[in-house]
Amino acid sequence: MKIALVHDWLTGMRGGEKCLEVLCELFPEAPIYTLLHNKGTMSSVIESKKIFTSFINNLPSKQKHYRKYLPLFPFAIAQFDLSEYDLVISTSHAVAKNVRVRNDAIHICYCFTPMRYIWDMYEQYFGKGKAGFATRIAMMFIAPILRWWDVRTSSRVTYFIGISEEVRSRIKKHYNRSADMIYPPVDTEQFQLSTTSEDFYLIVSALVPYKRVDLAVNVFNANKKKLIIAGTGPESEKLKSLAKPNITFLGWQSDKELAQLYAQCTALIFPGEEDFGIVPLEAQASGKPVVAFSKGGALETIVDGKTGVFFSEQTVQSLQQAVERLSLIKFNSNDIRQHALGFSRSIFKQKMKDYFEGKVRQHIHKQ
Repeated sequence: MKIALVHDWLTGMRGGEKCLEVLCELFPEAPIYTLLHNKGTMSSVIESKKIFTSFINNLPSKQKHYRKYLPLFPFAIAQFDLSEYDLVISTSHAVAKNVRVRNDAIHICYCFTPMRYIWDMYEQYFGKGKAGFATRIAMMFIAPILRWWDVRTSSRVTYFIGISEEVRSRIKKHYNRSADMIYPPVDTEQFQLSTTSEDFYLIVSALVPYKRVDLAVNVFNANKKKLIIAGTGPESEKLKSLAKPNITFLGWQSDKELAQLYAQCTALIFPGEEDFGIVPLEAQASGKPVVAFSKGGALETIVDGKTGVFFSEQTVQSLQQAVERLSLIKFNSNDIRQHALGFSRSIFKQKMKDYFEGKVRQHIHKQ
């Protein structure tokens, strides 16, 4: 059986790429098809694979500004010829799931979310104050076309797997398709139990609008507690201009540096709505509690009062109250880590292996 992997783009090792890395280990001979690849930004496991890219990879400024080519993504993903493959596995939060496959092939999509730019988080990306006037006007015409195309081509997927119950419900809502659910992997072995802290709060995040790092900046500007932000993204300069001296921006950090930050922090601040959220589980694997917005995947990975606390509204007052509540709770670091171990990389790998084998047997039996 010939197998191919399809991923939206390869520009850095975030949660989706850590899922892809496990699939690369499960299927070492499978090539990767992707819109673009910024060489050297991925793990050695992924970089060692045979990687096929689309014409997006040759466009100007694709290193940092590939998102501006969003209207071209449907054309780019349609150019791949996957007719030689019997099993295609896509890992998708944008257009990888819309790839064309042979009629008798199996296409299993591990869906991080239906494309958030055009569905559930359209306003966070293209609302007033989030995008320029010209972009907002253009997206008024482009978004409906992308939604139509996204729904129509979702039928190319044989089986959907959602990364959380939240995403599973979105797949049903937007595509009217049922989905199974397997939680993403957390490399818990990278993180060691820590029972001490150095009196600072931590954010580990891409600096993009929907992550709501701006909310945390405003809260810590007011409460004057020390906040360290690790991550990069298009919102970087804007956030730095808002921040007071008690807030430090570290930029991109290696896995080793992140493990040290988790071990040293008082708690992780997680102010956005996520599809799942691997970062909170990395913090919990280090024995550290999380202050999280009570929507999305966080509701499935954090136990209020035991491994963290929730805030119900994305407002300064609500987040500040949660930070204050956290300071009054005596958390058990070992219990927090034990909770995170239930989402380990080895568990994910075995579940995915069993799932693929089961669906292939089922497909062959139907024939």
